[in-house]
Amino acid sequence: MTFEGFQTLAIHAGQEADAETGAVVVPIYATSTYAQDGVGALRAGYEYSRTANPTRKALEECLAALESGTRGLAFASGMAAEDTLLRTIAKPGDHVIIPGDAYGGTFRLFSQVLEPWGVRWDAVPQTDPDAVRAAMRPETVAVWAESPTNPLLNVTDIEALAGVAHDGGALLVVDNTFASPYLQQPIHLGADVVVHSTTKYIGGHSDVVGGAVVVADAELGERIAFHQNTMGAIAGPFDAWLTLRGVRTLGVRMDRHCQNAERLAAELVRHPGVGQVYYPGLPDHPQHKVAERQMRAFGGMVAFRPHGGEEAALRVCGRTRVFTLGESLGGVESLIEHPGRMTHASAAGSPLEVPADLVRISVGIESADDLVADLVQALEE
Repeated sequence: MTFEGFQTLAIHAGQEADAETGAVVVPIYATSTYAQDGVGALRAGYEYSRTANPTRKALEECLAALESGTRGLAFASGMAAEDTLLRTIAKPGDHVIIPGDAYGGTFRLFSQVLEPWGVRWDAVPQTDPDAVRAAMRPETVAVWAESPTNPLLNVTDIEALAGVAHDGGALLVVDNTFASPYLQQPIHLGADVVVHSTTKYIGGHSDVVGGAVVVADAELGERIAFHQNTMGAIAGPFDAWLTLRGVRTLGVRMDRHCQNAERLAAELVRHPGVGQVYYPGLPDHPQHKVAERQMRAFGGMVAFRPHGGEEAALRVCGRTRVFTLGESLGGVESLIEHPGRMTHASAAGSPLEVPADLVRISVGIESADDLVADLVQALEE
């Protein structure tokens, strides 16, 4: 039977009841190796868990279905997924275009790991497809996009960017972590590859670290799978199981994340202590119309700049009671952080440096009234 509804796929794709026991939930196959029925005669295709594991396979099949890809691959972290993908599609001498406001960890990977290896890169504002087109070179192998971006929440026109990348003979890779596959389907919009930190919304409970790559092209998927096995940064069976458990409630969680974030963004806009609010759901957001066209809703991430500069931002981060001061995002609990000194400290002094007075919040699924009251009291002098 073929399923089409997102939440049905989230619960059933790759997760058939166990044929032997009838177990509804995919078991944790905590094994490193598998008995063979003869030399080279693998039972169900399994030989060693770095190469394949039934729990990880279930997660990979589910993620591929949710992103409408031909293949999904699960990794030990989002950065492991990024690194394995890039070492598959790029070699020394190649060139990649990244966002002008890329996630700090992605910037660090390019500037401190891939650049010394010989991969060249440029950071370009990807809200301007013409600027990306102007930055393309004959040796450009990929345009690397985030939408919405972390932490400034800019939105890229994925369909337009796919045209630019493909015109130049390059792949379009989209980091879909902030949106999740529930809110946005980059492959349907022309992307070749989707990457995730599954630590975030897909896992959803701040109890597991993981990453994923989903591809539109099966041959590219085979190449990445070879590197996944060869380099070995795979998701372990328990991590895969936790992530798969989180996936099953992704749709209902995202509905609440988005509702709460829209309420908080509106309250922050009205607050006299706030100078600027970044949220794609606000009508005056520069890419609101793009987000409205390509996203189901506007996500659970909000950023803002309080009046009073960096000291005021630090004070707000230290005064919340419901929001937990911590890095990461996408869990059921609300988090608050200062990107300039926390998640994006690696970009300090670079063109990707974030404003010193920026505060980023990951809006959880608590009662919206409590979240509003907490931010209001934290903003009081």
